Amino acid sequence: MWERGVDVPARAKAKSPSRIRIAYPSPTVDCGRWPVKRTVADTVQVSADIFRDGHEVLRAVVRWREPGERRWRESPLLAVDAHHNGVRWEGAFTVQKPGRTQWNIQAWVDLFAGWRDELARKVEFGQPDLSGELSEGVVLLRAAADRAKGEDKRRLTAATEAIATDPHAALDPALLELVESVQERTEATELPEPLEIDVDRTLARFGSWYELFPRSWGGFKGVQEQVPSIAELGFDVLYMPPIHPIGHTNRKGRNNTLTPEPGDPGSPYAIGDETGGHDAIHPELGTDEEFRALVATANEHGLDIALDLAINCSPDHPWLKEHPEWFFRRPDGTLKYAENPPKKYQDIYNVNFGSEDWRNLWDALLDVVRHWVDRGVKVFRVDNPHTKPFAFWEWLIKEIRATDPDVIFLAEAFTRRSVMRELAKIGFTQSYTYFTWKNYRWELVEYLNELAHGPEREYFRPNFFLTTPDILTDYLAEGGPPAFPSASSSGPR
Repeated sequence: MWERGVDVPARAKAKSPSRIRIAYPSPTVDCGRWPVKRTVADTVQVSADIFRDGHEVLRAVVRWREPGERRWRESPLLAVDAHHNGVRWEGAFTVQKPGRTQWNIQAWVDLFAGWRDELARKVEFGQPDLSGELSEGVVLLRAAADRAKGEDKRRLTAATEAIATDPHAALDPALLELVESVQERTEATELPEPLEIDVDRTLARFGSWYELFPRSWGGFKGVQEQVPSIAELGFDVLYMPPIHPIGHTNRKGRNNTLTPEPGDPGSPYAIGDETGGHDAIHPELGTDEEFRALVATANEHGLDIALDLAINCSPDHPWLKEHPEWFFRRPDGTLKYAENPPKKYQDIYNVNFGSEDWRNLWDALLDVVRHWVDRGVKVFRVDNPHTKPFAFWEWLIKEIRATDPDVIFLAEAFTRRSVMRELAKIGFTQSYTYFTWKNYRWELVEYLNELAHGPEREYFRPNFFLTTPDILTDYLAEGGPPAFPSASSSGPR
């Protein structure tokens, strides 16, 4: 017989659909679209609704494997009765390695436990003839013995003989434990796809940042001399704004003027001149060897060096000549400098992520990050990431962390809530926050509760920067002397 083009006898041999349901797994972000975030040594609390039609006894485990592992590890899930009518299951496991940890939930029918529970009820109520029930138990124990080895096999074989005449022998708790360790997982069911956890080193969760301009200390050698003192103060990160060559064209002077005085260095965010771009060092700050020495000294004292990743190009950046197609041009052919009205950045051109040559642009920026990672930089404060494509950041961060999972990316984004959340979801390790503009107790309590207890807690790690080199809140600008020690002592966190 044929039905809808399917051979019914052949179809009847196929495995029937699973009757077990696994629903509402936790923790997740957007139903598993993005990984949740944890740091090394964190215990991950897992839960899900697990149920089946009928009255069968279920068992469940959480399964996980860390980066580079092929085999899954397991930890039991236990049913929780409160508020979930017995269908909510909970468990936990600990993550140990930076990178993407996969996890899943597996549930199955425990045939022996179900048979044992039914037998126990009949024994309790004194049912006289249990021969049929015991014959079922014999089959289950023989199947378990076939899967066992050594002493376990001997014990199961003996139990098979015992329960044939004595139902009480089947109720031994030790026998249940032994059978469950070797029996087949009937109707084993998992989530369709594993979920992921983005695991970072502990610094991703919290770190005290010390910001300085290396020029103010005489370059890298001068900063290197200050490292022991900075470390002694308890800081974890030494952060420097861009250290690259600064453009000459439209160089800014004091107070953002376009008429710099002789010797004015210009804005370090106007990156690039004839000597190099984002992978070059300003010659007044030092050499590549001196930078490597600074990084090594910082690491010896427990400090990370953080660099500013600002995708800004001065009019003198080498890319303007080598890749003019990477920049915005008006219909009249002129280049468009950066603006955020009323602010004007005549010394900066933004790259055009809509360029037809976008793939090579992405690769060039990836090379820039790899260049500094190869020199020991494992923390990047990313300037204005919310003005660049989400897809680009998702790709770049994933590429870097695939080979260097201990790299940390901080999103310097004071923007719309949804945009800030999206940046965190797609991979940014930490994020700037609205803390900067919270001045009253009720505002702080409300916002900290949101960060600590709301859905954002699974993926949005706040970094409480008080300000940036070019942004001053009303409190800092007009707060007088009391505001200065507040900003100086608190600093970015």
